[in-house]
Amino acid sequence: MKTMPHTASSVTPVIAIHGGAGTLTRSHISPEQERAYHAALQEVLCAGQAVLARGGSALDAVCVAVQALEDCPLFNAGHGAVFTADATHELDAAVMDGATLAAGAVAGVSRVRNPVLAARAVQQDGQHVLMIGTAAERLAQSAGLAMVAPDYFSTEARLAQLRAAQAKAAGAVLDHDGAAALAARTPEGPLHEGRKMGTVGAVALDARGHLAAATSTGGLTNKRPGRVGDSPLIGAGTYADDRTAAVSCTGHGESFIRVAAAHDVCARMAYAGATLHEASEAVVHQALAAIGGTGGLIAVDRQGNVCLPFNTEGMYRGLARVGQAPETFIYR
Repeated sequence: MKTMPHTASSVTPVIAIHGGAGTLTRSHISPEQERAYHAALQEVLCAGQAVLARGGSALDAVCVAVQALEDCPLFNAGHGAVFTADATHELDAAVMDGATLAAGAVAGVSRVRNPVLAARAVQQDGQHVLMIGTAAERLAQSAGLAMVAPDYFSTEARLAQLRAAQAKAAGAVLDHDGAAALAARTPEGPLHEGRKMGTVGAVALDARGHLAAATSTGGLTNKRPGRVGDSPLIGAGTYADDRTAAVSCTGHGESFIRVAAAHDVCARMAYAGATLHEASEAVVHQALAAIGGTGGLIAVDRQGNVCLPFNTEGMYRGLARVGQAPETFIYR
């Protein structure tokens, strides 16, 4: 997908979001369902855009957007997260501030309502970058964040998705591939409104020229308990640096970890002089493809250019510049 260049005389704040990439079959989505998905993405974009419009920071904007995505059961993050093989939930999230390179992340949490806010609490605490499990939950609780019982994250659709994957002996599967397994058992197909899936993320550039990124996920359907993917790993699924770009990834996390995908985009720009488009496309279509990695990423650079590449059939995504109408996309 082509980079969307910013051509105004001064940089206009912009936010981009994703809701996951995967095998999204056009034949299994009705016009009504597609409109509902676009409406959800538009609502999230408007929330982040509003933060930037009133002069808020890129970090505030991405956290607001990802929190909204976590609260929407159509996505695999927060309420509506997928199940592990043990029918439990283990959620991961990360945030990074491109101005300072300050970052925070949590992994394997099951009692924090909004994991992205827990990741920001880790960042604000400043002592560590990545906290896991009950210790991360204690830090979140001490920061005054909302706590929930683990079943808050559960939905019947996600449980059905787990059972379908287990019945097919599919192992751990990507969100949309899990939906495809479920579609074989349900007439409405993998993009039924209640089964919209995918790791979520946001990247933004604010009026002061600062970048930020945030990512959140429930992981893989039927994953082995204790598995951690790329989302909370700084440099793999999440990265931001004012000198280059902010990046949030979605897809098969193990592959993104192996190529340090998010940081690789920034490194190609910093050390090889690549443009955002060149760097993003190379990571998705060359580095990831070389090891069979599937998924995509969203990225914004310090000039306000946005790139949203993916190597799957589709990726839920969108962008909104301050003063302009949000744009959302599912397929190419």
